[in-house]
Amino acid sequence: MSAVANTAPWRRVTGPSALEGSSRRFLTLTWRIAAMEFKLRFFGSFLGYLWQLMRPLLMFGVLLFVFTRFIRVGNDVPHYPVVLLLGIVLFQFVGDSIGASVSSVVDRESLVRKIHFPRLVIPCSVVLTAVFSLVLNLVVVVVFALFEGVGLHQGLLWVPFGLAVLVAYVLGIGMLVSALYVRFRDMRPITDVFLQAYFYATPILYPIESLPRTGQKLMVLLNPFAAVLQQLRHSAITPQIPSASALAGGTVWLLIPLGIVLAVLVIGYTVFDRAAPHIAEDL
Repeated sequence: MSAVANTAPWRRVTGPSALEGSSRRFLTLTWRIAAMEFKLRFFGSFLGYLWQLMRPLLMFGVLLFVFTRFIRVGNDVPHYPVVLLLGIVLFQFVGDSIGASVSSVVDRESLVRKIHFPRLVIPCSVVLTAVFSLVLNLVVVVVFALFEGVGLHQGLLWVPFGLAVLVAYVLGIGMLVSALYVRFRDMRPITDVFLQAYFYATPILYPIESLPRTGQKLMVLLNPFAAVLQQLRHSAITPQIPSASALAGGTVWLLIPLGIVLAVLVIGYTVFDRAAPHIAEDL
């Protein structure tokens, strides 16, 4: 029998899956990588975290001046400076998480090729690093809100749930774009354009009440970030700002943006899980 006949057929070698191993190992790796990257971000910097805070504050100062002195969109909005700062901080979290997730797997090529670990750790650690920055930025928002006369009230209890929904939404997008970028490098410019358009398509600079009634409802129903942002403004800042449920036409309608978040999370995980075993080969 010839040597060719005895040769086993070629078989594609697969690597680790998205969630391979125990959940404890997955959570430990995610936490340690995120904590390490958060520390390295400010390593060797004299001002450290202040540089992380300068970007939203500078953007906030410029936009507040423009939208209260010239365009005057925010003059009729209760506590508009706090409303604007909260929107900027939350969008910075969204932009940083998704933007960093795009090339997160490719940037860690040496790690992916040499170490056997659950691949989902990579996008999860990126989002968790952004969560660390978000928490610190929200402390500044709280201090600024208290200085502006925003009181503490029962609506603040809704804040953790709203932030959890936003993190889930961002994580779903992060898993999706990080998996697609391994094979399709066009995902970087596509994501950049998406984030730029998403900023202006979300009522961050302008009050949602400035839109037609139908536009307000569609904004809340079809844009989960807008729904979370509007509800946080209502719950954490002042009840004078309409809640997401009021704009949607009832609490039951909020199942639509929640369903979108769940769909994005499931789609993102499914795409990443299918790509995970072949990531090292495709890089």
